[in-house]
Amino acid sequence: MKKILLFLAFASWLFAVDATISVINKGLALPKIVLQDATTAVGDQAFKSKFHKIMLGDLKVSSDFEVVDEYVASSYEGDSNTNVMSEKGAQLIFRYALEGSPNSPLSLRVKLINAKTATTQYEKIYNMNDGAKYPFIAHKAIVELINELKMPPVNWMEKFIIFAKGTGSKQSEIVIADYTLTYQKVLVRGGLNIFPKWVGADQRAFYYSDYSGKNLVLYRYDVASGQKTKILDSKGGMLIASDVSQNGDKILLTMAPQDQPDIYTYDLNSKRLSQVTNYSGIDVNGNFVDGDRRVVFVSDRLGYPNVFAQNVDGSGFEQLVYHGKNNNSVSTYQNYIVYSSREDGKSSFGTRDFNIYMISTQTDYIRQLTASGKNLYPRFSSDGQSVVFIKELGGQSSLGIIRVNENKSFQFPLKIGKIQSIDW
Repeated sequence: MKKILLFLAFASWLFAVDATISVINKGLALPKIVLQDATTAVGDQAFKSKFHKIMLGDLKVSSDFEVVDEYVASSYEGDSNTNVMSEKGAQLIFRYALEGSPNSPLSLRVKLINAKTATTQYEKIYNMNDGAKYPFIAHKAIVELINELKMPPVNWMEKFIIFAKGTGSKQSEIVIADYTLTYQKVLVRGGLNIFPKWVGADQRAFYYSDYSGKNLVLYRYDVASGQKTKILDSKGGMLIASDVSQNGDKILLTMAPQDQPDIYTYDLNSKRLSQVTNYSGIDVNGNFVDGDRRVVFVSDRLGYPNVFAQNVDGSGFEQLVYHGKNNNSVSTYQNYIVYSSREDGKSSFGTRDFNIYMISTQTDYIRQLTASGKNLYPRFSSDGQSVVFIKELGGQSSLGIIRVNENKSFQFPLKIGKIQSIDW
């Protein structure tokens, strides 16, 4: 348990629900869009309102539009006013009609209208058997709208977020959720189950660590069947899967078989365990980078957490970050790295700010992605275009999403519970 606490000291995580927005930098002029609700077959007004908020939120988070931020009702066929919305100065109208409930199958009809000509550009129907997953039918509709318009894609909206949530003393559950955390489903419960890591981009399975017994055990869990398979175990210390190679045949692990956390690779085909780092301190949070040829990790070699890299074979050791006295929570995408860094001095709230930075292994490029507050544990989306993180500011905690290319940040205020580890 001490080793778990030691690892978790590099970052802290909480748990979120409803969405609000914070724009860091405004981009270029965007097409103005109005979202219209033409739903007549849903009697549950609370559910109807939640669904509208998700659709509206998805349009905002996409960062591809100037969104009219209000509720607008319409019939599905529309009229001379709702098909143009001239008073709103709209260029596009996205209209939907929902049928069903969270306890029954769902059907969603959508149409995109050119507000200048009042003509329908395209129309589609989506069906979902499990109404409890209703956020995903909304996400899919917005993803395909943006693809239809050939705008920068947001396919990551359809991806699951997976996290371990503490439920009591030495008890935690592994949960999958949509990116807004509106939909949640517990997959693993009973015991101390932590550090979930997706096996691949298809999100059909994940690895997780079971710290409940005498030995630490790494399992692979199949989402569709619910079957778990033991990968390997360790008699003590730490056992954490922090990254998976691009072809899925190797796992990066943090292990401490001799009470010393180091980075290892595990070959799933040969069942061979190879040590990558060998340091008499703390090496954790290994991530593949540069085509899986190198490993980025967090170490206390300077007397505080900092970001380093070396080749998988142990050669070519390199310090990557030269600012701050607490740089941690690393995530990688291709040759890009994001990490959380504690700033010098105290904020106006009397606390130390942690900001998220992005660097490249190919250049001296460094970019600050957040501006204030405690911004912790960043994770890249599967396409590298977005970063999810935990934000704390003035006593308020939120799940944040950074749209990297669009220079925008969105926050989802946190309510109850505590997240111990997260992957996207």
